[in-house]
Amino acid sequence: MSIFNIISLFGGLAMFLYGMRLMGNSLKEGSSGTLKTAMEKVTNNPLKAFLLGVLITAVIQSSTATIVITSGLVAAGVIKLKQSLGIIVGANVGTTVTGQIIRLLDVDGSSAVVLRFFQPSTLAPLALIAGIVLIMGFSKFKKTNNIGSICIGFGILFSGLLNMTSAVSVLSENGMLDSIFLSIGDKMWLGYLVGAGVAFVLQSSSATIGILQAFSMASVIPFKTVYIMLTGIYLGDCITTAIVCSIGAKANQKRVGALNVMFNLSETVLVLIVVNILHLTGVLDGLWNMPMSPGTIANTNTVFNLACAITLLPLMSVYEKFSRKIIRDDRTRKSIYDEKLQALNPVFFETPAIAFNSCYEVLKTMLELSRKSIDVAVKNLKNYNRAEISELMDREDDIDMLTDNVGNYLVELSPNIVEDLHIRILNQYNRLVNEFERLGDHGVNIAEVAMQMHESNITFSEMALKEIDIAKKLLDQIMDYTWAAFERRDISAAQHIEPLEDVMDDIINTLHDNHLNRLRAGECTINAGTAFLDVLSNLERISDICSNVGIGVVARVRPELASLAHNYVSSLHAGSDNQFKAEYEKVHEIYFAELEQLENSFPEETAALPKPEAGV
Repeated sequence: MSIFNIISLFGGLAMFLYGMRLMGNSLKEGSSGTLKTAMEKVTNNPLKAFLLGVLITAVIQSSTATIVITSGLVAAGVIKLKQSLGIIVGANVGTTVTGQIIRLLDVDGSSAVVLRFFQPSTLAPLALIAGIVLIMGFSKFKKTNNIGSICIGFGILFSGLLNMTSAVSVLSENGMLDSIFLSIGDKMWLGYLVGAGVAFVLQSSSATIGILQAFSMASVIPFKTVYIMLTGIYLGDCITTAIVCSIGAKANQKRVGALNVMFNLSETVLVLIVVNILHLTGVLDGLWNMPMSPGTIANTNTVFNLACAITLLPLMSVYEKFSRKIIRDDRTRKSIYDEKLQALNPVFFETPAIAFNSCYEVLKTMLELSRKSIDVAVKNLKNYNRAEISELMDREDDIDMLTDNVGNYLVELSPNIVEDLHIRILNQYNRLVNEFERLGDHGVNIAEVAMQMHESNITFSEMALKEIDIAKKLLDQIMDYTWAAFERRDISAAQHIEPLEDVMDDIINTLHDNHLNRLRAGECTINAGTAFLDVLSNLERISDICSNVGIGVVARVRPELASLAHNYVSSLHAGSDNQFKAEYEKVHEIYFAELEQLENSFPEETAALPKPEAGV
C-alpha cells in the first residue's frame, strides 16, 4: 500500500460521484417537463402516489431530489401534504434502482462473448464513446446533448467504480480492510455511525451504497456488516434531505422533510429489530457471515426498502398527524397570491420545467390584473367611481409585488438554465415581466386621467367617448389574441396581433386628427383635449405591448426568427405577407366603417373633418 494507491482510490471515488451526478442531472433535465404534470395527477390513493415516487426516483436517480421537489409542490399548494406521503415512501424504494445498475460489477463475461459487453470494463468505454458521438453532433436526433450526457455520466460512473475496486484490491492485500469490515459487523453502533456519516457527507444514499458495492469486490464484507451500515445510510441521507427541505421553508414544506426522517427512522428500527430477531432464532445463521457481492448488497437494500414500504405505508397518515403537532402552521397574513408566490421556490431550480411553470402562473396572473385595470380605467372615463379607482391602485401594488418576485426568481434561476428551449423561455419570460408590468402602468395612467377630469369637472363630448369606445373595442380584440398567444403559446393567435395593431395605429392617428379639427372649430376645450390625447397615447402603447408579446411567442415557437424579429415585423408592414395584408385590410374596413357611421350620426361635429383613407 502506498500514497499512490490512496490517490487512485479517491480519484476513482471522485469519478464515480461525478458520473452519478452527471447522469442523474441529465436524466432529470430530460424528464423534468413531465415531473410536475405527473405529480399533479397524484390522488389520495397511497398506492398510486407510492408507484409515482418509485418511478420518478428511478428516472432521476435521486430520492433527495424527488422529495425536495415534492416539498416544493406541497408548499405551493399543487399537491396536499397527504398526497406526498406515498411519494416519500416510493422515493426511498426508487433509489434502490441505482444499486441494481451497479450490480453489473458482478457480471462474469468469461463464459460468453455477449456477457462481456455487460461487464463494466466494456460497458464504460462503450457508453463514453456513444456519449461523445452524440454530444459532438454526429447524430441528428433531438436532445442528443442530453442523451449524450447521460451516456457520459454512465461511463464515468463505472470507470470510477473500476478505479476504486482496483485501488481497494491493492489496499486489501494485507487483510486490513477485511479486519475493518468484520469489526464493524461486531460493533453495531460503529457500523451505524459509519453508514450515516458517509451518507450525510456525500448527500446520497445511492452513492454510499455504490461505494460499499465497489469495496465488496476486493474485500470480505459479511452480511452482518452490510445490514447495519445500510440502516445507518438510510438515516444519514434523510437528514440531508430534511435540512434542504427546511431552509427558508413554509410549515408544510418542513413537514415533508420531517415525514421522510420519521419514515427512515422507522425503517432503521424495523430492520434492526427484525434482522436481530431472525439472527437470534437461527434463521440467518447461513447468511450472517457470508461475504456479500455488489449483487447481493443491491438485493438486500431492495428487500429492506420494499418490506419496510409495505409495512409502514399504511401508517403514514399517523406520521402526518404527528408532523402537524411538531411543526406548527405558519402564522402569517394570508394573501390571495400566496400559493403562486410559494411556487417560486428555489427547490425547483434543478428542474427548470417546473420552475418555469411557476413563473408562467404568476405572469398569467399579472396579465389578468393588468387587463382588468385597463378595462376599469377606460370605463371610469365615462362613469367615474372612486371605489373602483381605489381598487385599481391596490391592484397596481399587487402587480408590482408580483413583478418583483417573479423577476428576482428568474434572475436566481438563470445560472441553472442550459438547454436551448429553456434559454428561449427564460428570455421570453424576462421580457414579459416588464411588458405585463407596463400594461398595468398604462391602466393607471388612464385612471389618473379619469381622476383629474373628475376633480376638475371636465367631461368628454359624446363624440369623443364614442371614438374611445371604438378604439377600446379594437383593443379588446387585440388583447384577446394576446391572451390566447401567451396562455397556449398559440402562434396563430400571435400572428393576428400585428395586423390589428397596425389598424389601431391608423385609428389613433385618425382620432388625433379628428380631435385637432374639433379643437380648431372650438368644439373642444384645451383641458379636455389634453386628456383625450393622453388616453389615445396610452391605448396605442398598450397595443404596442401586445405586439411585443405576440412577437415573443412567435420567436419562442419559431426560434429561427428570434434574431430577426425586427426584420420579420418590417417585412409584414412592407406588405410582403399576403395573409397579414388581407387581415389588415379586412379589419381596417370594419373599424373605419364604424367611424364613418359615428361621424354620420354627429354631422354638426364632423362637417369639417377629413375623410380617412386606408393606411393613413
